[in-house]
Amino acid sequence: MTTLINNSQAAPTDGRIPLAGMGRKELAQALTDFGIEPKKVRMRTKQIFGWIYNYGVTDWDSMTNIAKGLRAQLAEKFSLERPEIIERQVSVDGTRKYLIRMAPGIEVESVFIPTVSKTGALCVSSQVGCTLTCKFCHTGTQRLVRNLTAAEIALQVMVARDDLNEWPSSSVERKMTNVVFMGMGEPLYNTDEVAKAIDIICDVEGLSFGRRRITLSTSGVVPQIGIAGERTGAMLAISLHAANDELRTQIMPINKKYPLEALMDACRAYPGLSNSRRITFEYVMLKGMNDSPKHARELINLLKGIPAKVNLIPFNPWPGSPYECSDWETIENFADRINAAGYASPIRTPRGRDILAACGQLKSESEKMRASERKKLARKTR
Repeated sequence: MTTLINNSQAAPTDGRIPLAGMGRKELAQALTDFGIEPKKVRMRTKQIFGWIYNYGVTDWDSMTNIAKGLRAQLAEKFSLERPEIIERQVSVDGTRKYLIRMAPGIEVESVFIPTVSKTGALCVSSQVGCTLTCKFCHTGTQRLVRNLTAAEIALQVMVARDDLNEWPSSSVERKMTNVVFMGMGEPLYNTDEVAKAIDIICDVEGLSFGRRRITLSTSGVVPQIGIAGERTGAMLAISLHAANDELRTQIMPINKKYPLEALMDACRAYPGLSNSRRITFEYVMLKGMNDSPKHARELINLLKGIPAKVNLIPFNPWPGSPYECSDWETIENFADRINAAGYASPIRTPRGRDILAACGQLKSESEKMRASERKKLARKTR
């Protein structure tokens, strides 16, 4: 049964400066501007950064290695609060979706996706809305509002960690082990802020994720692929979905600007690419569109010479979507052909369909589907 939980938390409205989401440099500058002695700024930055990102504290009184008087002064100037959680939904399969208000009119969705091994990934958003209009993606039907800041990206991780009760970050028993930039928006249209957020997420004294536990998924913004790889050290995923230019342009208009030849060249040049750091190619299975043996052969030829694996994604429907999911037998036959060519091709188990949290279903408009409509849609996909 789908559960709907309102979990609102007041965002700072009292004029204090929010520290949660700041990187080390920004935090150090804020403390300098506050008046911390220059010779103590580094120490105070380290202390406060650790309390925020390792321990996840939301009140100054918890910072026991800082003098009580100074804590009181800092509390008057700075806030440690999280953004407002407008809605928290839990799927029948354990997937959790958060609708988070970062600022007035700025709402994003992020999703925690558990696995059978009791670990999981947090799917974060990098933009509010999207400009790409990929035909199979619900987010593409929402206009772009703006890029998210590094703080707003990092805060999605902190909100999920609050909900999963996974503080401190140094805990060895963590369910959330990976962060994937596969939510709303195109991360490589926001490379600078995404890279800053990854620095915060991967800081060993903070949220403490390994860089190989971070995956950037792009629809193919070719000029930014190498730059993002050098800057972040993250794993790369390509939202591919077709292996010839005519079909890919039809379902992903960005292909007209950055066709497959240029995209594949950028993939081959991705920093650190090797058999142990393969590129993941995401391929959504659309009935009668891209799922034939011919399409499988085209995909195999396209990937030649690239250390790669292929994630086959059963299409997840959304209200008004123009496509259907390929039949399961068709998907399995497609996977068998890719496997026979030497490429791992797992079929992604759809998660969170009943709460519109699955791949391609995210959208943060204020007018949300009623629970009854979500249940009706979920029944159609079983």
